[in-house]
Amino acid sequence: MRQLILARHAKSSWGDPALRDHDRPLNARGRRAADRVGARLRELGCVPDRVCSSSSLRTRETWAGMRRHFGDGPQASFHRELYLASPRTVLDRIAAAPAAARVVMVLGHNPTTHALAAHLSREGDPAALARLRIKFPTGAAAIVDLYGDRWEEAGEGGALRHFVLPRELSRRIS
Repeated sequence: MRQLILARHAKSSWGDPALRDHDRPLNARGRRAADRVGARLRELGCVPDRVCSSSSLRTRETWAGMRRHFGDGPQASFHRELYLASPRTVLDRIAAAPAAARVVMVLGHNPTTHALAAHLSREGDPAALARLRIKFPTGAAAIVDLYGDRWEEAGEGGALRHFVLPRELSRRIS
């Protein structure tokens, strides 16, 4: 079985209006959320073998906040084409994952992350599916157990295993 983690960057800062969108950093809330989501993914046993991320500063910083919870294992690659990508572009990137990888994370942006997570989550807990279809907030992560045995088959979807929301973690941890 292959597992796909679709994650949206954490909350970013709008403090410097001169910055290009691609160059916006995380704000303090976003840094806390990235750390908490990384910790929760580790608790759930959802540790990526590979990470494909947008090249934006906020996705890079989100990965940096999560990474410390995964040890030395995950390798991350950053791709300009994942910044404001279409779902097809993301599926093509997933299809290129090495066959040896069992868990792949894609770290990106909305609306693509939300649309792809909703499309690929064909079954799962009805309450989690309903929440996922309504909103995919900053910092959230959807973990999908894919039906196919190859990354090229990711578009066939799978079962939503977990939908991790930072705001629920802050209530639980604080």
